[in-house]
Amino acid sequence: MAVVGLVAKPRWRTVLILRRVLMCAIATIALMALLSVHVREVTKLPGASYKLPAQHETGYQKLNGERSWMQEFARPHSLEAPLTAQKLRGAKTSLNSETLWKPLPNRDYAPCTEPGLSYTTPPESRGYLLVHANGGLNQMRAGICDMVAVARIINATLVIPELDKRSFWQDSSNFSDVFDEYHFINSLVNDVKIIKKLPKELATATRAVKHFKSWSGIDYYEQEIARLWEEYQVIRAAKSDSRLANNHLPPDIQKLRCRACYEALRFAPEIERMGKLLVDRMRSYGRYIALHLRFEKDMLAFSGCTHDLSPEEAEELKTIRENTTWWKVKDIDPLEQRMSGFCPLTPKEVGIFLRALGFPSSTPIYIAAGEIYGGECRMAQLQSRYPMLMNKEKLASAEELAPFINHASQMAALDYIVSVESDIFIPTYAGNMARAVEGHRRFLGHRKTISPDRKALVRLFNKVEGGTMKEGKNLSNRVIEMHRKRQGSPRKRKGPISGTKGTDRFRSEEPFYVNPLPDCLCQESPHTNASLIIK
Repeated sequence: MAVVGLVAKPRWRTVLILRRVLMCAIATIALMALLSVHVREVTKLPGASYKLPAQHETGYQKLNGERSWMQEFARPHSLEAPLTAQKLRGAKTSLNSETLWKPLPNRDYAPCTEPGLSYTTPPESRGYLLVHANGGLNQMRAGICDMVAVARIINATLVIPELDKRSFWQDSSNFSDVFDEYHFINSLVNDVKIIKKLPKELATATRAVKHFKSWSGIDYYEQEIARLWEEYQVIRAAKSDSRLANNHLPPDIQKLRCRACYEALRFAPEIERMGKLLVDRMRSYGRYIALHLRFEKDMLAFSGCTHDLSPEEAEELKTIRENTTWWKVKDIDPLEQRMSGFCPLTPKEVGIFLRALGFPSSTPIYIAAGEIYGGECRMAQLQSRYPMLMNKEKLASAEELAPFINHASQMAALDYIVSVESDIFIPTYAGNMARAVEGHRRFLGHRKTISPDRKALVRLFNKVEGGTMKEGKNLSNRVIEMHRKRQGSPRKRKGPISGTKGTDRFRSEEPFYVNPLPDCLCQESPHTNASLIIK
């Protein structure tokens, strides 16, 4: 028995040593795998240290034991070149990936916004048009451009529009804070006379305050509105959104709308410079997707969408909707909304969608959005699939963003620039920004914009969630096929849905600024050279 004990003891020690070696090896492999995914660059700004945004600056509540998606890939903004895109990807781009990034055939369409030979400089003005531009940034952009056309139609002097300061975002920005006022006035000098302020002698004059009818044609403005000049010197447009018809307007008026939107109404120089800087920093990681992730509190409250939310969150959104007086619809069935395709995709659904399209996990993605509802918990569902999530706060320092941080319209303008200049733009909801960016990308050469078919996708997502379908080749094939013709290829603007009447008929049309073809895009040499960003 003693001999057996002596033999067993060395064997037991050997087993212990082997076990410890094995555990160390496993830990080392796990650590290496973790580091290979979560790449972080640690350098310093020349002459100053870079500080990551604090929690109150990012607007996200950090969960215990969880690193913020806002900080995961945050890198300092030095003048030194970042890690190469190849090193960040860690692998060569596949043939399938090359197909995904391939630009769309433009079919030789180019901007053609010059007016016809009979177009003249504006005659003597009959009065002044004051405009209250309502809504968020992109709703105001479209409205301002329409009011330029309206001023031309009714022969008015346009006073620089007043931006909405009472909307959900409570932004105090003035026109010149967001847009290049000087450029706007001078670019349209041959179209409409524009002044900064109403003349002092008319400051107390009686004004005709009008809510212009939605989607009105030229007859309405030439007859009903222009008739007001007989009694008033000043007309005030109480709202600017959707006040002009999408179709059946004179060609020169349609071209003027495009000149106003894509050439005259550019952002303020400070915003343009910051936007270009963000684009350059995003490009340092290689080709990138701009993802308009509209999973934000205001949109969810407005649309009544509650999928993947807790009962407490759903109740909070309901309260916001009920207390927002200018939102007309209060009682909304969230399930019906989602099944009809009226809800923004959740971060989790976006991850499934991108994977099904074939984008590798190493794809750089710019999140064009404000605060995501649900914060870290919700973003983790996307970041687990696509770790390289970027946004303004990660690409720029707190000091660089300081001039814009408290102004929703200016922050949205930065997202707009990065989105328009992206290799691929993907909106998760067909809201005002999605429409504006898509239209601008069409105007600049039909840059690839993948518009998710939310109604069809929801049915697939439900099957995956219910266990009747797995992620893989079958799901991928179906997602790819249903989006083959939803990538922004050249086509004429869609008219109204057959059978619709009245206001519903106009509402069902594809908005003018979503697709300026055929009015402002021709299959010939371009007459204008539009550019979004300062070169």
